[in-house]
Amino acid sequence: MKTAAATREILDLLEGQHPGADTELHFKNAFQLLTATILSAQSTDQGVNRVTPALFKRYPDAKALAKATPAELEPQIHSTGFFRQKSKALIGMASALVERHQGQVPASMDALVDLPGVGRKTANVVLGHALGVPGLPVDRHVLRVANRIGIAESDDPIVVEQQLCGALPPKRWTRTSDTLILHGRRICNPRPLCDRCAVTSMCDFFTDPDNPSGPRAAARPATPRKKAAKAKPRGSTRVRRPRR
Repeated sequence: MKTAAATREILDLLEGQHPGADTELHFKNAFQLLTATILSAQSTDQGVNRVTPALFKRYPDAKALAKATPAELEPQIHSTGFFRQKSKALIGMASALVERHQGQVPASMDALVDLPGVGRKTANVVLGHALGVPGLPVDRHVLRVANRIGIAESDDPIVVEQQLCGALPPKRWTRTSDTLILHGRRICNPRPLCDRCAVTSMCDFFTDPDNPSGPRAAARPATPRKKAAKAKPRGSTRVRRPRR
């Protein structure tokens, strides 16, 4: 895994490639971002953004959403997928905010993950983007990109979060997540566009000799193919003639 200094240098380069990286979910306050982030599970930010304007108009706060019924809410979020589970989570989340926090979104990781439908990633999104509390959300893009480059080394999102946070000052945590997410969407996707990446020279994946798009693989001499043995044509066996 890279040193803290190398991690910061890599992220400086990536931030230069993706200036102004930020969440692509549209929101005006912490309640809206919390709602949108729950909806974004197994959906795209663009898909969520198409749904939330009408949703927030009908349910402007936790008190209003807590009074909704699944029958009312499900049709409005149907297009985001898993609408039944999300409807249950949203109503439960809003009810818990009203009952435990006077309808306000708490600025605490422990309090947020105690809400229905809220995991650590969602909590970090809300803390970092809406409440001014440093947080580093680790989604599938952050997990993939960080491991490929070598600035993290684990399949566990919590471990990756800890490794990245340990290498960076808190003020960079949220921006780092946004940068890695955009890089994962635009460049370092499942089939990476390495020729467009700003950190190829420092990337473990790119410099791996087993990576067919990396420079070491290109320099490696091709393994000569063995010539296949020629098969004998059928009926080629010589037939001995009987002696007279």
